[in-house]
Amino acid sequence: MTTENPTADHLTHFDATGQAHMVDVGAKQDTHRIAVAAGTIRMKPETLALVVSGTAKKGDVIGIARIAAIMASKRTSDLVPLCHPLPITKVAVDFEIDEGANSVHCRAQVETIGKTGVEMEALTAVQVGLLTIYDMCKAVDRGMVMTNVRVMEKHGGKSGDWTAELDE
Repeated sequence: MTTENPTADHLTHFDATGQAHMVDVGAKQDTHRIAVAAGTIRMKPETLALVVSGTAKKGDVIGIARIAAIMASKRTSDLVPLCHPLPITKVAVDFEIDEGANSVHCRAQVETIGKTGVEMEALTAVQVGLLTIYDMCKAVDRGMVMTNVRVMEKHGGKSGDWTAELDE
């Protein structure tokens, strides 16, 4: 189910003269906000076997990628220039091995109680989790491909709930 925000007819990070600015969220109400993002990294079957077995030269690939993803979500405002620093209350990162597709799927859920959403934090967690897998496995597979990184759902705030369509 997709719920669109009918008032979002302009880019909010630009003022009336077209200059970039940080959105003023001061007057907004604190609400419980949740965002879920997901993405995938494809690799050679032998690379996936190293990840699954835990025998990659650099160690537990999935465990380290999970910690990297969590840490990255907390540093999003340091990486994305106009992103507000947020008091994150929860980050959960899960990885799923897909042997049929020679892939690892990453899913991150980020929560806060605040004035703005956590979509950027969830996206950052996923991307850095996938980048960490790439970094740890690049010695044996430089051709890995990260794909389909996107927001899957968001909850809370004035615009309400939104869930991605399966074919989006």
